[in-house]
Amino acid sequence: MILARILATKEAEVAAARATRPLAEVIAAARQAPPPRGFRRALRGGPAGAKALPGSEPEVRVIAEVKKASPSKGLIRPDFDPVAIARAYAEGGAACLSVLTDERYFQGSLACLEAIRRAVDLPLMRKEFIIDEYQVWEARAAGADAILLIVAAFHGECAGSRTPAGLNRLAALAAELGMDVLMEVHTADELALAVESGAPVIGINNRDLRTFHTTLEVTERLAPLVPPDRLLVSESGIWTHDDLRRVAAAGARAVLVGESLMRQPDVAAALRALRGVA
Repeated sequence: MILARILATKEAEVAAARATRPLAEVIAAARQAPPPRGFRRALRGGPAGAKALPGSEPEVRVIAEVKKASPSKGLIRPDFDPVAIARAYAEGGAACLSVLTDERYFQGSLACLEAIRRAVDLPLMRKEFIIDEYQVWEARAAGADAILLIVAAFHGECAGSRTPAGLNRLAALAAELGMDVLMEVHTADELALAVESGAPVIGINNRDLRTFHTTLEVTERLAPLVPPDRLLVSESGIWTHDDLRRVAAAGARAVLVGESLMRQPDVAAALRALRGVA
């Protein structure tokens, strides 16, 4: 199972990181980092000059993802220049950026996030399989404004000894550091835990991380279960403006899009087309 394998790798990576760079050192760096830029605020307010979709209010905002590769698709963008991509996303009207930092499976790094933080003003989310407080402090030290927390890493067959209480502790630590959290779910049970936790931003991943099967029907099935006071993000499998409108009709107020943009030669133009403002 793909997710279980990734999480096992992550446990070993965190242990190695703790041995190489003590937590106290990471905490000190996090305390010195520039203040967070509002990730959730940007999703609610949208980019400057944004236009609403016909018949839609408010506009569906885009979290554009900087991603070089994935376990299911392999190398996605051979000419990978994370700073140039981030700048193009900003030009194309992204509200926020998601930056893959997993090295083994996605060929990302925290160094990419740090470089992007220096180059663009958009809020950044660390896209990672976060299972330990060490990674939360790392994210803030690198300049992240938000983190992804995956409920399936703390509940169900891939959770191991991790529990929803641990998930909530990591969310609370992120909030203490001024970062927002995108809490990701794929099933009704996971969604119930996210809602119960009080998570203000809930992401419905249309991709099953256990199998990597993807369908927008996941958002359509789960969106009615999301309370209206939560900001709903639809993730994965969104390739066209029609796809965006489909999940918007289901209740999504933002989308997280990576592969469909990263495969295009002109990512700024591709993002504008996705948003329907090309």
